[in-house]
Amino acid sequence: MKHTGITSALLGLLLMSCQASQTQYYEKHLVFPEGATLEQKVDMAAHLVPSRQQLQWQELELTAFLHFGINTFTNKEWGDGQEDPRLFNPTQLDAEQWARTLKEAGFKMVILTAKHHDGFCLWPTETTRHSVASSPWKDGKGDVVKELKEACDKYGLKFGVYLSPWDRNAECYGDSPRYNQFFIQQLTELLTRYGEIHEVWFDGACGEGPNGKKQVYDWDAFYTTIQRLQPHAVMAIMGDDVRWVGNEKGFGRETEWSATALVPGIYQRADSVNQALGLNNKTADLGSRDLLARAHELFWYPSEVDVSIRPGWFYHPAEDNQVKSLARLVDIYFESVGYNSVLLLNIPPDTRGLIHENDARRLHELGQYIDRTFATDYSLDGNRKITGREGDSFEIEIKDNASVNTLMLQENIAEGQRIEAFTVEASIDGSWRQIVQGTTVGYKRLVRFDDLVADKLRVTIDRSRANFSISRTGLFYAQPIIEATDTEGTALFTPKSCLLGEHKAPQAIDGDPSTVVYCEGLVPLIIDLGEAMTIKGFCYTPVAEGGNTEGTIFRYNLYRSNDGKSWERIVGNKEFSNIKNNPIPQYVLLENLPATRYLKLEPIEEINGKAQTSVAELGVMLP
Repeated sequence: MKHTGITSALLGLLLMSCQASQTQYYEKHLVFPEGATLEQKVDMAAHLVPSRQQLQWQELELTAFLHFGINTFTNKEWGDGQEDPRLFNPTQLDAEQWARTLKEAGFKMVILTAKHHDGFCLWPTETTRHSVASSPWKDGKGDVVKELKEACDKYGLKFGVYLSPWDRNAECYGDSPRYNQFFIQQLTELLTRYGEIHEVWFDGACGEGPNGKKQVYDWDAFYTTIQRLQPHAVMAIMGDDVRWVGNEKGFGRETEWSATALVPGIYQRADSVNQALGLNNKTADLGSRDLLARAHELFWYPSEVDVSIRPGWFYHPAEDNQVKSLARLVDIYFESVGYNSVLLLNIPPDTRGLIHENDARRLHELGQYIDRTFATDYSLDGNRKITGREGDSFEIEIKDNASVNTLMLQENIAEGQRIEAFTVEASIDGSWRQIVQGTTVGYKRLVRFDDLVADKLRVTIDRSRANFSISRTGLFYAQPIIEATDTEGTALFTPKSCLLGEHKAPQAIDGDPSTVVYCEGLVPLIIDLGEAMTIKGFCYTPVAEGGNTEGTIFRYNLYRSNDGKSWERIVGNKEFSNIKNNPIPQYVLLENLPATRYLKLEPIEEINGKAQTSVAELGVMLP
């Protein structure tokens, strides 16, 4: 009997061990059972994991966007689709210069705007004549997509394509079934002609077609096409692999959950579910326990942080001296890659077809800075695997009492994202002192703190959704960068006075964009230059993101006058492209304008369709 009892006990232990080894993981998506408790939801969330493609994408860390196309030659951010293809004529296009510059700066993937909203295609498509085939570049026989893909292959870079669903040139846009087939044909060409594609990038831009009807995209068909033709590619933004972080400033959330309740926009239930939960891409909390308590499902949906190295996304000569400073780019790196995101940095090639010297120089500086910072790990045994449970601590020994100011933590996200809060202490002269606290870790967390010399650091995992698993730690020293935030922008002439409707608006011309004037209604802004003078353009500065952006002008008319009574319209029904997502100063060039004393900016559409007007600054550019 005793022998039988021991055998039963052993069998019980073996059964428990077998059950423990069969922990259930949920790849990419999970649905909570009806009536699940918060504790059960938290445990399930801890076992949500990325797909193989998502994990490989996260490991890229640094990716590049190349906005290049007809807008490069019209000096616009968004084209209207009526551009003459003959304007596209880069004189020195060198895709290898693009790839080489990016490779040397540490980038791992390049995404090209194969087609932007204007509908102009950078490859010789069979769907439209609005493409490089109708341009003088290489006598209509060129293919930018092909040249860049070959350059990426040569330099070991992964390659992705941006294909705008919104097409302002296509005659069939708005006739939803026809256009969806048109778009699938374009997508098929891109995914079958150039070898492996690693990322397909869609935004959700949508408008009305020539028939006055709003286009309804068939996301299921688009997604099915990608899965069939490029099964290893991730689908970004309007897909369920990669999520837009919610801004175009280059900064992620300090608390960034890859396991999120936000439903990807391609799913039909997305709007209703997200609205019920109060979620969108810009929401600060996308995965807390409070949110889990209300959610019915979770997605592994990691964030991509997109930002341009210049104020605009396409190349504009006026921005040659507005390339982001090294200090700004380093901050962006730490608050994107270091906040559990992938950085997608836009570098727009110029009209020659080259990455401009100023951009290339800054990229070289950024690559050198990152390499130099992370070349020396001052921790002992930083590659050791660390596991534990909520409340556990581990210590990191510091080599030779070196000065450090950056801690790197990486979770083994192949087993899920679990850490919710942590505390870091330093042992200085034998006593422990708290130096920083943090929240999520995820794939990579870079924690910056003041320079210190200590014997060791102690990290306590204050809260975790299950036993945590850290795959890598490291201690580094990031050199301080002393320079201006950005290089000088375009100098503006300050008008003598400004009226918003019938009321004086000195805040709009005081040189301080933090002082803002608001008005109910779509009300014109009139500036008086004091005397008639020759000007080359004007600049409208909207309220910066983070402020009350209501009243931001999207479409406008512009008039000139020399007496303030009789007005000549010089710009009609134009738009400040992308101003809603990227509220930066809007520079508009005016050609062959006679000497002018008064300008009137007349709003005809606000960014959200409201009857309001706001302005932070309004100035003019002199020759």
